Formats: sequence, structure tokens, C-alpha cells
Amino acid sequence: MTIKDTTSFVDIHSHLVPGVDDGAADISSVLHSVGRMTRIGIRRILTTPHIRGSLTLDPDQLEMRLRDVTEAWERAADAIGEKYPDVEFRKGCEVLLDVPDADLSDGRIRMAGTSFVLIEWPSLKLPSGTVGILHKIIRCGYRPIVAHPERYSGMGEQFELVSEWREVGAYLQTNFGSLVGRYGGRAQATAYRLLRRGWVDYMASDFHGHAGLEIYKDEAAAALKALGAEDVFNVLCRTNPSRLLLDEAPLSAPLLPAEKGFWARFRANLNSHLA
Repeated sequence: MTIKDTTSFVDIHSHLVPGVDDGAADISSVLHSVGRMTRIGIRRILTTPHIRGSLTLDPDQLEMRLRDVTEAWERAADAIGEKYPDVEFRKGCEVLLDVPDADLSDGRIRMAGTSFVLIEWPSLKLPSGTVGILHKIIRCGYRPIVAHPERYSGMGEQFELVSEWREVGAYLQTNFGSLVGRYGGRAQATAYRLLRRGWVDYMASDFHGHAGLEIYKDEAAAALKALGAEDVFNVLCRTNPSRLLLDEAPLSAPLLPAEKGFWARFRANLNSHLA
């Protein structure tokens, strides 16, 4: 698919392939979700249905899964193209690393066929050996993006582990909702700690295509604007995702400005209690 636009917001993590995971249930849900996304300025969507890493070690089962996902995505893409012709709708996967040696060689698993792959750790917990797993992925020629690191249990206690992930070459994607407390105070505090270290490369919705769920893109933008960090939001939501679609490494995001006054004391107190 030809890239139509390099200035719109790009969402690189969502679940809008109908009927294949816990995301959008059908074409109607997909169209409703895409309509909501366009109204808040998102017209480039890289959707990422779930797939288990262990499935990649069984070629027959993997082919069945990827065929089903691709067929469902194609139906959605056709419907979106008809109703929202200005929307770019592409596909990757969110790979659950339930095994340490997943085979990521099939381009249908990766982000729009690029060298990037979106990965998550099982059960929102940090298994042992994450640095070695990421290093192996990179040695195989792929570029892992760790989805929503702020949400993992125990991340506050193992925060410097993120530095090791980045040293071996992994990238990070936080969720919009994390900045405004969608996943609780710990995830919110960790998201801001990551941003203040300059360790976040992408921000995305992780939207699951249900009518009762929020996307939180505008709320996250407002939170960063209040900190004087609109440029951070643009790098993480426009520039870097656009570069991903071109198979180019992300740029370093600017650091958040230093907070002063009440909010500085509030966040410092929150971090001391949650770390």
C-alpha cells in the first residue's frame, strides 16, 4: 500500500481486525472505531491483532492463524476504503512472547512488513531473561518494540531494566491512556518516568474497538500540552510512527520540561510511593 500522508497522526497499536482477538467483533465495530479515530485526527492506522509467539514454532498452525487474520483484515480494509477513502489501514501483530525463541521471520507478523515487531510479555509480568530475548530478536535482524512497558507488574522496582532493553536496541511504546490514569497510578507514574528519561519512542491507543472504550489520544495530548511538551507528542505520534512505516528508526523525543510548583511536588510524592 502506498503511503498517502506523512503529516497525520499515526496509531501503531490497536485491535481492529474483526473477530480474531479481543478487539473489534465485526465490520460494523471496525467502521465505528475508525470513524471515531478520524474525528480526533488519526487517519493512518497500523492495527495489531494478538498472536502467541509459541504459535510461530508450529508452521501449520501459524499459517492457519495468519491466513484467518489476513482475510479478516482484508475485509475490513475493503470496507474502510469504501467509507473512509482517506484512511490508510495497515497491519502488523502484537506478539505475546510466551516462549523465548519465537520465529519472527514471516513478514505478516511484523509491523506492515517492516523489520519492526511489536512484542509484549505474558500476563503483564516481567519474565526473567528479557534482555537476552530482545538481544536475540535483534541479532535475527528484527527491531522489537515493547508494548506498554508502563503497565507491567513490578516495573517500578525494575525500572533500570528498561535501560538495558534500550542498550541492546529495543524500542518502547506507551499507551495514551497511561498518561491520564487509565491503568492506575502506578502505570501513570511509570509512563511519566519513562518520558522524562527520553525512553519512549512511540505512543499509541491500544484501542480494542469497543463502543464503551475511550481512545485517550486527545486527553494524552492535553496532558503533555499542559507540561509544555507538545513537541514530544508530535514526535511520538506523528514523526516516529511515520518513520516506522518507512522502516526507519525513530528519532529521540525531546525530554519533558522540568515541572515546577504543585505538580512537581505531587508527581514526586506519587513516584516515591509507587516506586
